[in-house]
Amino acid sequence: MGTQLRVADFNFDLPPELIAQQPPAERGLSRMLVIDRRDGALRDSRFSEFPSLLHPGDLLVLNDSRVIPARLYARRTVVRDRREPSGLIEVLLTEPAGADTWRALVKPGKKVGIGERLVFPGPLGEPALDAEVLERGEYGERLLRFAPVNDFFEVLDRIGHMPLPPYIRREDADADRERYQTVFADQRGSVAAPTAGLHFTPGMLEEIAAKGVEIARVTLHVGLGTFAPLRVDRLEDVKLHRERYSVPSATAEALNRARQEGRRVVAAGTTVVRTLEAASLEAKEGLLSAASGSTDIFISPGFRFRVVDALLTNFHLPQSSLLMLVSAFAGRERVLEAYGHAVGARYRFFSYGDCMFLG
Repeated sequence: MGTQLRVADFNFDLPPELIAQQPPAERGLSRMLVIDRRDGALRDSRFSEFPSLLHPGDLLVLNDSRVIPARLYARRTVVRDRREPSGLIEVLLTEPAGADTWRALVKPGKKVGIGERLVFPGPLGEPALDAEVLERGEYGERLLRFAPVNDFFEVLDRIGHMPLPPYIRREDADADRERYQTVFADQRGSVAAPTAGLHFTPGMLEEIAAKGVEIARVTLHVGLGTFAPLRVDRLEDVKLHRERYSVPSATAEALNRARQEGRRVVAAGTTVVRTLEAASLEAKEGLLSAASGSTDIFISPGFRFRVVDALLTNFHLPQSSLLMLVSAFAGRERVLEAYGHAVGARYRFFSYGDCMFLG
C-alpha cells in the first residue's frame, strides 16, 4: 500500500493580504485560473471568458440555495438564578432541526448552559426572538428552541446579519445582502454562499444559454461543515457534518441525457459536485432520479467521480475538505502547484476572491 495522505499534506502558504475582504467592484470581474486536467497546463484568464470554455451541449449545473441572515446577537438570561439579561452572545444558526428548533454555534459559549434563555433584540431594542437552550455540544454547538412567531424568516431578515466567514475580518454591510448571494439564489437555507456561483451575472447566464449550453439546478444548503476545521490528522478519520440537498426531477433527467449522449457535466462549485456525486451513489442501474435528503460525503484523492466532468470553483482554505475535493478531481500535486501559481500571481482567495476552472 502507498503512503496514506494526511490533512497536513494539503497545506500551502497564503499571505493574509490575498484573502479577499470585499467582493469585486462589479459582479463577474474576477480573475480565473484555467487548469487543463489532461496535461496540467495553467493559463491566467478572467471570468468574463468562462462562456468560451463551455461547449455547445454541455450541461452546466448551478446550486440555487439562498443564504439566510443567520448571524444573530442575543442577551442571555440565566434562568436558574433569575439574573437579568446581560452580555451580548453571537449566535450563528446552522440548520433547522425540527419545528421552531435550530442547531447553532454560540460564541462565547462556555457559560451558555442547557435551560438558559437567549433574547434577541430588534432594531429598537425590543425582544424580537426568544430561544431556550435544549442541548449543548462540542466547540460551541447548541440546540435552540425558539418561541413561535408569525414569520420566523421575516424576523431573521429584519434583525439578522449575513454570515460572512470568519476570515473576512469586518462586520457585514448592507451591500453584502446582495453580493453574498448568487443571482439565481432561490431555495432558502444556506449559512454560507456557494461561492463559485457569486461570479455569474444574468447577462452571462443568457450568453451561456444562447451558446447552446443547457443549464440545470440543484440545491445544497451549506451548513456547519463550512465553518468547522478538520480536527483529525488522517484523511480516513475525517467526518463531515451532514448537509441537506435536493435534485429536481428535471435536473435528474437532464443529467441522464447528458451522460447517455456523452456531453460534459460542468459543476459550478464544490457544493454541486457533492450533490451530484452523492445522488449518483443512490442511483439505481446508473440512472439518477429526483432525490432529496442529506449527505456527509467526503471526496478526497482516490474518489471515483461518476457524474462531473469539469469544475468551476473558488480558491479554498489550506487543509480544508474542499481543497481535498478539488485535489481528488485534478490531482493533489497539480492543484497545489496551481495554488502556488495563484499566490505568486496575486490572485484573491476564498469567498469573495477569484476562481479557477478545471476542465
